[in-house]
Amino acid sequence: MSLLRRILPIAVGAAVVAGVGAYVMYGQQQHEQKQRRARANQDQPAPVLVARASIADVPIYLDAVGNTRALNTVTVRPQVGGQIVKVAFKEGQDVEKGFVLAEIDPRTYQAQYDQAVATKAKDEATLANARIDLERYTRLAAMNSGSKQQADTQKALVAQLEAQVQGDQAAIDNTRTMLSYTKITSPIDGRTGIRMVDEGNLVQANDTNGIVVITQIRPISVLFNLPQQQFQQVNTAFSKGPLRVDALAGDNKTTIDQGILQVIDNQMDQTTGTIRMKAEFPNADLQLWPGQFINIRVLVDTLKQVVVVPTAAVQRGPQGPFVYVVEAENKVAVRPITVAQQDDTQAVISSGVKAQEQVVTTGFTRLSNGTRVAVQKGEGEQPSAENTGQTPPAANGERRRTLEGGAESDGKERRRRSETAPATPSAKQ
Repeated sequence: MSLLRRILPIAVGAAVVAGVGAYVMYGQQQHEQKQRRARANQDQPAPVLVARASIADVPIYLDAVGNTRALNTVTVRPQVGGQIVKVAFKEGQDVEKGFVLAEIDPRTYQAQYDQAVATKAKDEATLANARIDLERYTRLAAMNSGSKQQADTQKALVAQLEAQVQGDQAAIDNTRTMLSYTKITSPIDGRTGIRMVDEGNLVQANDTNGIVVITQIRPISVLFNLPQQQFQQVNTAFSKGPLRVDALAGDNKTTIDQGILQVIDNQMDQTTGTIRMKAEFPNADLQLWPGQFINIRVLVDTLKQVVVVPTAAVQRGPQGPFVYVVEAENKVAVRPITVAQQDDTQAVISSGVKAQEQVVTTGFTRLSNGTRVAVQKGEGEQPSAENTGQTPPAANGERRRTLEGGAESDGKERRRRSETAPATPSAKQ
């Protein structure tokens, strides 16, 4: 029993020492494996997508939201009273100037016109007889066979009858005009709205509601406001010639119609600090409608033959914007740049990058100055920009997310393994 008591502590101590030793060896093995994986990851090139810097003409736009209005709007009202005997248009119909929209019973006005014509004919006959008498009295007075006073009286009568005939002609013109008003015609080219008076109703001259509203929507106008800070830029460009204005769809990319800036208002709005402008669009396909709100962009300038890169390539740091340029041996270099103009798709680089140089657009997670990269084929190279300056996106969005997500997933996996691995015991343990 005493021997067992002496051997048991020794056996327990040996087992503890053996366990500690095994634990230490396991920790060292895990640490070495982690270091080997880190070195392997460092040796592998980082997958990236690239695009070539290109030379292009880049348009400069100013964006706004416009309110579409008909170029002309007319409420057609009757100019004489009477009963509507005919409605000759359909609601929503395109009509030309002079098109007969409706007719009012013309019988009363036709009778007035005929009466005026008859009155003139009677007065013309009386005038003709008076002129004959005047000629006779004038000859007799010249031969001292008649009274000169009688000749003068006849001359005054002729003048009176001539004035009466002129009055009759004015009455004819007036009644003819009133008769013409019984045919209600369109004063402009445009499209009719909803009919406001039905056939058979009595109407009065200049009724408030009118017959129908006609709007001219080909062409059509758009009113929009720009901040006063942009007034000088627009005014300078407008003084050099007409400015193109694009009407955009809801995606703010698709052009619905192209028009011309017509006028800049003659004063600022002090309440909002903006200035109102008006553009005119042909609206051939009727994509614009009165009362519609539409996105507007005004082309105020074009940067000629400048270096452009995808906006995705431009990075921001404490020292300002920079890009990763792929240099010799597929290594990237951090290149500070100066951005002259930038939008959602491309950036104009005034210094820092030359044409045809490759810049990284996707896969920045593992990059630093001098990192070796593996350019993904088929995705990175971009076609040359057209003269319009519309450079396509640097890479497919889904592909970009896959590359960046994969790099981040690798980093998360390495961190997870390092956290779950057992810590290496100290020498004392």
